[in-house]
Amino acid sequence: MFDIAIIGGGVNGCGIARDAAGRGLKVLLVEQNDLANGTSAASTKLIHGGLRYLEYYEFGLVRHALKEREVLWAMAPHIIWPLRFVLPHHKGLRPAFLIRLGLFLYDHMGGRKLLPTSRTINLRTDPAGGPLKNDFVKAFEYSDCWVEDARLVVLNAMDAAARGADIRVRTKLVSAQRQEDHWRLELLDKKTNQTHSIDAGIMINAAGPWVSDVAQKKLRRNSRSNVRLVKGSHIVVPRLFDHERAYIFQNTDNRIMFAIPYERDFTLIGTTDVDFNDDPADVKISPIEIDYLCAAASAYFKKPVSPDDVSWTYSGVRPLFDDGEESAQELTRDFVLELDEAQDRPALLNIFGGKITTYRHLAEEALAKLEHLLPRQKSGEWTRGAPLPGGDFPVTGFSALVHEFRQSCPLLEPDNAARLVRAYGTLAAPIFAGVFQTSDLGVDFGGGLFQPEVEYLVKNEWARSADDILWRRSKLGLRLSKPQAAALQNWLQDHLAEMLQPTS
Repeated sequence: MFDIAIIGGGVNGCGIARDAAGRGLKVLLVEQNDLANGTSAASTKLIHGGLRYLEYYEFGLVRHALKEREVLWAMAPHIIWPLRFVLPHHKGLRPAFLIRLGLFLYDHMGGRKLLPTSRTINLRTDPAGGPLKNDFVKAFEYSDCWVEDARLVVLNAMDAAARGADIRVRTKLVSAQRQEDHWRLELLDKKTNQTHSIDAGIMINAAGPWVSDVAQKKLRRNSRSNVRLVKGSHIVVPRLFDHERAYIFQNTDNRIMFAIPYERDFTLIGTTDVDFNDDPADVKISPIEIDYLCAAASAYFKKPVSPDDVSWTYSGVRPLFDDGEESAQELTRDFVLELDEAQDRPALLNIFGGKITTYRHLAEEALAKLEHLLPRQKSGEWTRGAPLPGGDFPVTGFSALVHEFRQSCPLLEPDNAARLVRAYGTLAAPIFAGVFQTSDLGVDFGGGLFQPEVEYLVKNEWARSADDILWRRSKLGLRLSKPQAAALQNWLQDHLAEMLQPTS
């Protein structure tokens, strides 16, 4: 009998699983595909307050998100780090005084301690003005943070499992029936095609874009709340500028767009907000969205961005709470927790909306909402200040950790060593602990990916396919050719069973 069964292996589901397991609760998490297979890996990859949400009077959302920036940075300084944003100003859009007011609030309403404050810069003299058209003379600069979003999900799942949670990926919820005082779940193991039953006292529906489908079709419960699916798409192009700051642009349609340094050699541009009514499992960017993002970037950069420049695209479906706003961009990004309980029936908690920045806060709120239904816990709120796997080093200690790792494994190229520390933090050294000569690196899959890293991902991070490794555990898919990716997939098929054998 599990205390809690969670449906959905995105950031909210894995965040709740980690928090609950750390309180001594018996937790099951079920994900029908890979972890972070959907929306949680398709964000703009920002830990941010959401500057534009101030325009829609979302002060509570912005305040909570701003407070979380430095909390999350301290928890995972390998996959989260500060990023400065440059906002060019020009007449005809948001006036300068309004931007200054927004940035003043941004600097002071979230308990900022380490992130630098905003400032005004002269684009004629600052390097940030170099890639921009000469029309732009003044800009505002402020701080937020970057996050490797899919890795954030996986690290939460790893820590949940280390604290006793049962994490079952590639396991589909077939149905769930309410018994007298608990739920009976029928689960399908997609690997073996076998079904089995599990009992749980409380069900949490964190299925993201599928939250309504799970509630209605699997749990046979009609939600009182409505979800509105909104597609957000991004394009990745060869690097457009040399510095390490990002840009935030104001578009003529009153939307904003980001251009962000990405994976050393690329620039990430996004995002769109498009209502979506199709299958979330088959979401992809449209030609119209590509043209929109290219045109929006070209309005600012001296060098135009063309659809022919696009190296890669990705899209995700945001399950936003439908608060009745007419346009997708005006919908609230805050989360809504809907508790379905009765005295004689086990409880169901449906989760709508939310931002990756506030996932930890959402987990605390979810467990607070269920506290009266749960057995006595060993602890209360605990995740603030508790590092995620590999994140047990100071926020200012990344360079020192890279230096230490390079000394322990000098065979690796400097850029690749830095990538590995970015991905695994203090766990990078143990992954390559047995590497003393080139032959110890095993198979070279290309792009800096070697056998010890692949084996680690299979054994410790639930990776089972080339896509899991190249597009969610890393972004090495940008560097490997199609034949190299196919060779990795073939190698995994030949060695997967062997790698998953329990060690003696």
